[in-house]
Amino acid sequence: MHIPVLFDEVLAALQPSVGKRFLDATLGGAGHTSGLLQAGARVLSTDADTSAIEAASEKLAQFGERSVVRQCWLDETPVLAQQLGFVPLDGVLADLGLSSNQLDTAVRGFSFMREGALDMRFDQRRGQSAAELIDALDVDGLMMILREYGEVQNARRVAEAIWAARPIKTTHQLREVVAGMARADRKTRIHPATMVFQALRIAVNDELRRLRDALPKLIEVLKPGGRIAVITFHSLEDRIVKNVFRDEAREVLAQPGFGADQVERRARLRLITKEPTTAGEAELAANPRARSAKLRVAERI
Repeated sequence: MHIPVLFDEVLAALQPSVGKRFLDATLGGAGHTSGLLQAGARVLSTDADTSAIEAASEKLAQFGERSVVRQCWLDETPVLAQQLGFVPLDGVLADLGLSSNQLDTAVRGFSFMREGALDMRFDQRRGQSAAELIDALDVDGLMMILREYGEVQNARRVAEAIWAARPIKTTHQLREVVAGMARADRKTRIHPATMVFQALRIAVNDELRRLRDALPKLIEVLKPGGRIAVITFHSLEDRIVKNVFRDEAREVLAQPGFGADQVERRARLRLITKEPTTAGEAELAANPRARSAKLRVAERI
């Protein structure tokens, strides 16, 4: 069963009530969306994952016309919200973590703990799978992905081992190659394959580029007083959200180029959480997958 992370904190931040309109841009297991709908709000829920859309549509049917479910990538949701008449929005939520269904379904290839095809695509109808991506890249390309998206310390050695072992078709094949080469994180003691799988998943789905493109657009479709809440699960995502929120809350923004030219502008956001909110002991005991979740919230001015 999928357990939504930081559920109470998200609802407290977004303050749903009857008549308000929200966008849940990463529907997943529909836990957060259900909470918004139960409070009486109208919710447009989107996800790139076909399976998530199919399961959630059935689950949310009880809420009738107040629930609208569509398949859509994160960076495409603002345009969809405009087209469906949800703009301006009272709130936006983006929970960037994988759902329990994605992690626990072996054929999706997201987890090295389960034997399955090395896929990792959110939308399995299009694009390259992780196995196809590995086949298409050279060592330098693999190294860049492992270093930039997984922060793998000995990225070249791991990339060379993966490249030499091709074709790699399953999750366990990749795990065995990585286990012999990658270094485990001494602080967190996570399996060395964790960051390699993260890096490939990010590359397959172009996640960081989509997040960078989406955030300013999502802020734009908020009404004054509307809030945006983003849950991240690793430092790369959190850094992007933190920087965008910080820049959007500044009255003066430095311009690129030579000199110290600056431009005066009106800030679009007020930071609600100066530091990210994390799960408490009770939630961690009930849902260990919440341990790396960080919630940042900002309000449209």
